[in-house]
Amino acid sequence: MRARRLAKLGLKTARDLLFLFPRDYEYPAPAADVDQLREGVPASLMGTITDAELVSRTPGKSLFAAIVENESGAVRIVFFNQPFRAEQLTLDRRVLISGTPKLNGLRMEFSHPKVTILDQQEDFPGPRILPIYPLTEGVKQSDLRRLTRLVCDSLDSELVEVMPASLRQTGADALRDQGIDLVGDLPGIEEALRMLHYPSGIDSLSSARTRLVFQELLVMQLALAMRRRRVTTEMRSPPLPSTAMIDARITNRFPFELTEDQRRAIDEIRADMARQFPMNRLLQGDVGSGKTVVAIYAMLLAVANRHQAVLMAPTEVLARQHYDTLTRILAGSRVHVGLLCGSLGAAQRRAVIEGTESGEIELLVGTQALLHAGVKFKCLGLCVIDEQHKFGVSQRDALRSGGIDPHYLVMSATPIPRSIAMTLFGDVELSTLRQLPPGRGKVNTYLAQDGWKLRWWEFVRERLNEGRQAYVVAPKVFASPSDTEDENEDVTSVESVFEELCNGPLSDYRVGLLHGRLGADEKRSVMESFASGRLQVLVTTTVIEVGIDVPNATVMTIQGAQRFGLAQLHQLRGRVARGAHAGHVCVFTDGESQPEENERLKTFAECEDGFALAEADFRLRGPGDLLGRSQSGLPPMRIAELDRDFDILVAAREIAQAMVDEDPGLNADELVELKRQVLRRYGERLELGDVA
Repeated sequence: MRARRLAKLGLKTARDLLFLFPRDYEYPAPAADVDQLREGVPASLMGTITDAELVSRTPGKSLFAAIVENESGAVRIVFFNQPFRAEQLTLDRRVLISGTPKLNGLRMEFSHPKVTILDQQEDFPGPRILPIYPLTEGVKQSDLRRLTRLVCDSLDSELVEVMPASLRQTGADALRDQGIDLVGDLPGIEEALRMLHYPSGIDSLSSARTRLVFQELLVMQLALAMRRRRVTTEMRSPPLPSTAMIDARITNRFPFELTEDQRRAIDEIRADMARQFPMNRLLQGDVGSGKTVVAIYAMLLAVANRHQAVLMAPTEVLARQHYDTLTRILAGSRVHVGLLCGSLGAAQRRAVIEGTESGEIELLVGTQALLHAGVKFKCLGLCVIDEQHKFGVSQRDALRSGGIDPHYLVMSATPIPRSIAMTLFGDVELSTLRQLPPGRGKVNTYLAQDGWKLRWWEFVRERLNEGRQAYVVAPKVFASPSDTEDENEDVTSVESVFEELCNGPLSDYRVGLLHGRLGADEKRSVMESFASGRLQVLVTTTVIEVGIDVPNATVMTIQGAQRFGLAQLHQLRGRVARGAHAGHVCVFTDGESQPEENERLKTFAECEDGFALAEADFRLRGPGDLLGRSQSGLPPMRIAELDRDFDILVAAREIAQAMVDEDPGLNADELVELKRQVLRRYGERLELGDVA
């Protein structure tokens, strides 16, 4: 029975227990004798229960009191409405109590202290830091503490050390360079595990955790460094160099000056694409920073070198917008642009596929239909993936031509915290756009208060009367009882908002409806009507959160805002003030909660910097929500915490890169076990099998 319960925690062997890392620790108050206790000063005390009594005063109310005594004296402990204490704290039981005493008569008394039951035979030196493990039904903390203590006490040479002494010393030096206070070198694995489960003090616990976190991050960074090296030495791509003439011909196509950030990113991409191995670069930038311009430059560079380029977007609305942008920029040129998406008719689709295979179509834009339509390229040189759509091996093969790997440029409109970029995209080069093009209007963000709705819709009407346009965003297409835990709480839907506005505050204006359940032709028609100004207001879901560019739209109302994440809210805000006029965004919440009561919404209103919001989102949500298995493709961290351990991550990355530069296959005798762990944990996911 106990084995089955432990198995729920993934515990099947003694080794599993060793690597069941505590999720937290109890830090007891300082040890004190009875005569040293001071009222109101936290303290810990060991002793034996010499008297105990459970008193039931009235039904449902009880008092349990006991005397804990040692050679220095006795104290009283009391618990209200915890009758189970009578069975737990019996006569002659040894206990460690920790809490804040107060004087009751002539005796010190602890009310509801923390109590640790001690084994009768255990030689217990005093209060200590106690591990807190993850639990499951039927398994207590005391069970896991006892079992891990037994395993730790029997540690022997069967425990494999993957980090030789020289590497531990190098790691310690690198960690100190990052400002981490470390006493001595990193401990060996046996010492680290003992100290982690049963630390003798804060310093030993910190040293043990640092060693294990460093090992976990080093193993990951070694895998990523080996993958980077493999790309540069084994994979072949067509070199697509840029000359001053090519650069001038492309930049002259843009009717505006590039920002310094755009120019810097373009120069990085030019250098990458001139090489004979694949560019693998992530272009991230805040909303409105001009990522698409940089991507178009890269695509035209491929065409200038007589190769094709493909851009894959997450939605058909965005794919068509990219297609329209390319067509407009290339008006009058000899470059042919194609569009492939799910709504095309069979004849149109066939014509695009044939034109791509023959090479007539040099720039192809589409959705994921590109992966399923049997598209073959004559000479593909560049793949641009919008919004972090990452390809697996089979998908890359689908876009490969003649055994040559194209260059890859992945765009992200959601700024990524540095620690996540170094893990999720650890094998990718990074270009960042922070500057916004000149002439953009300022965006004002408001948290709606009670009674704001009438005033806000009056403000929206004023902007519409000035000739501006407006978005109204709701979280759902249709509201249903399953959308909320509270059956009395309404969930705002675009259908209900559309009907309410058309029959109420915006009845005199041209209002359109857009959401994901509309047909492709209908969605395209609505977007074209809004972009051209025929529609003044667009009621929509988050289908417009990425890439939609209507410079005349300056006002946005977000309903049910507590249902959106920070990144999503920031993306939505990026749809307004894309021209010279100031933007205005107002957020409303569903139910009785107010926006100012929501920490996430307050952060959103106070901060306009997408990179700062990404870090805030990381702190609020943690890496689990941001990384997620489906997004990261990497195993979850077992002990490292990316937000807490960033300095260790930086040190591990630098050492990993130096190790792979010196010994690409990690073939040194002293690295055999470390290499084995790298391949065991990441080999399959990062296609490192051939390294073995």
